[in-house]
Amino acid sequence: MSFIDKAKIYVRSGNGGHGSLSFRREKFIEYGGPDGGNGGKGGDVIFKGNKSVNTLQKYRFNQHHYAKNGSGGSGKLKTGASGKDLILEVPCGTEIYNEDMTIKVSEILEDGQLYYFLRGGQGGKGNTHFKSASNRAPRKVQDGEIGQEVTVRLKLKLLADVGLVGMPNAGKSSILSVVTNATPKVADYPFTTLDPHIGMVQTLDQEFIMADIPGIIEEASLGKGLGHDFLAHVERCSILIHVLDCSEQNVMQNYEIIRNELKNYGKGIEEKLEIIVLNKTDIVDEKKMIDLKQAFENATKQKVFEISAATSYNLSSVTKYILELMRR
Repeated sequence: MSFIDKAKIYVRSGNGGHGSLSFRREKFIEYGGPDGGNGGKGGDVIFKGNKSVNTLQKYRFNQHHYAKNGSGGSGKLKTGASGKDLILEVPCGTEIYNEDMTIKVSEILEDGQLYYFLRGGQGGKGNTHFKSASNRAPRKVQDGEIGQEVTVRLKLKLLADVGLVGMPNAGKSSILSVVTNATPKVADYPFTTLDPHIGMVQTLDQEFIMADIPGIIEEASLGKGLGHDFLAHVERCSILIHVLDCSEQNVMQNYEIIRNELKNYGKGIEEKLEIIVLNKTDIVDEKKMIDLKQAFENATKQKVFEISAATSYNLSSVTKYILELMRR
């Protein structure tokens, strides 16, 4: 399934049913009188969070959605049936904007969360409603209220506890495939991952969601490549794991590039808790690793982990440290 995190859809709530013009006519009853029922209410448009859905793909090619109209009233004071509500299931983390993306209308963050977006039209009144002492046989009825219609844009930002960030080919997908049940594409060339992937890390007493954010490049915060699309998924992560390929020559420079992009993007993502991991230790000289780790600890004043996604070396230590941070 393709990962689609943006969609533009047109939605319309249901029209109310028309009121009925009817008079009671029964044998041996001299004065029947009006008995027209009211029309039924039109269906509402409702957004609902669904944790089992993680993409907006169903709305990419199906862009028009309509709630059912209410039925008209009928004789014998029968009210028309209400129109069925339109429930649009979206992934948790979906934001709802107006058409030109200037106003955020709402956001769906929890499974089962309901947001009543458009109200269906009210049903019209039947002629019974207009009966009075001076008008015993009214022929007046009310039409049902017209439903509302609008075009909205949906934008998905992944809801994950931990996000993997770093340069292309740093080994983020490999880490995700080892510590979770996710199956991202893994290969030895840059930009293997073109869409974010998520997986569940499960331990004996706790679990958390980890997201693999595709490789961020220099000037991503200015829109270079798919920078804005990728960085948007970092916003809701509580902890960032900064993955660095320690087999490269300019590891510290790569770290600074990513940190600058996070800062330039804004929205506070550069202030999130960060865990630095030096990946691919299995192909790097031991002395270089010692010097590199020391350099990062001195520069960042943070704990630095040496790992190898290929051999699973020290990944359990990273997982335990994440759990410690989450417990705090």
